[in-house]
Amino acid sequence: MHVPDGFFNAAVSISAGAVAAAGVGVCLRGARRELDDRTAPMAGLVAAFIFAVQMLNFPVAAGTSGHLLGGTLAAILVGPYTAVLCVAVVLLVQGFFFADGGLTALGVNITLMGIVAIVAGWTVFRLVAGRARGRGTVVAASFVAALISVPVAALAFALLFWIGGTAPIEVGTVAAAMGGVHVLIGIGEGLITAVTVSTVLAVRPDLVYGARGLTAPLVLRGADGDATVTREAGLPTTSVTPVAPRRLGWFLPAGIVVAALLAGIVSFYASSSPDGLERVATDKGFIGQSAEHALAGQPLADYGEAGGIPVGIAGLIGVGVTLAVGGGLFFAVRRRTGRAGASARDEVSA
Repeated sequence: MHVPDGFFNAAVSISAGAVAAAGVGVCLRGARRELDDRTAPMAGLVAAFIFAVQMLNFPVAAGTSGHLLGGTLAAILVGPYTAVLCVAVVLLVQGFFFADGGLTALGVNITLMGIVAIVAGWTVFRLVAGRARGRGTVVAASFVAALISVPVAALAFALLFWIGGTAPIEVGTVAAAMGGVHVLIGIGEGLITAVTVSTVLAVRPDLVYGARGLTAPLVLRGADGDATVTREAGLPTTSVTPVAPRRLGWFLPAGIVVAALLAGIVSFYASSSPDGLERVATDKGFIGQSAEHALAGQPLADYGEAGGIPVGIAGLIGVGVTLAVGGGLFFAVRRRTGRAGASARDEVSA
């Protein structure tokens, strides 16, 4: 659902850019509470994974495809504030390296696919998951939350286009069309999110932010048989012996390999049909308002098509760039958090 240049007037584009900038600023501060030595590299991996899976358009109806938005998935894995940053990184890489999503519409895309979708998805996830402790409930909540987040973002687009679109529309008609097709896309979003969350829960439940407090605490037994209860799952305990959190270990390289395989090989089999927004814009007569991307002539534009680069090679480059940009950002936020914590401890000790 990448909005191209030309769909919105200057007032809405600038306003959405301001909202996006403010939202990212808030999330930079909020992410300090979510990022640690594990979640910082995990967040970079999540951003790269979202980039890879967004290349895999899947058919949802005759002549229409959809792709993962990924915001709800990111929120469940690394936290809602960090998730907004993950989606923003993906959109920045797509916009500036692959001419996907307009540059003047970047604020609109971050607002819709990042802020709106994640707020909706995370809210629904928390409501559905409640205080349940079973993995099945977490997975089911992931599916429902991801499904709902997509049509919510689509309806937000219809509202914005009614306010400041560059073509007159019947808002009810466009909202019905956008909502209808994006419910179908949302089913795919929900399935991808549920499968991914279920897989991570099966191998490393401590890496699922949304499952903290929903599963039993980890109990480690030493050679003498004494039990040590950790806070891995986020549950309060009455007697806790500090235990160093598990590092990512093999999980990080394995995740990078999965993202590389998806972008480098599976992307060749993605649906070539227009996505939900493009289909609705064509059917409702405002597709002509889209403007050519300012970077449409660069070699990686349209995922290599402009420069004759195979889509798989372009995908691998995109995964690498996203991992580097995202990882650098999240480690920077993490280091700043560490310095702030050290300064606070020094002040207390003084």
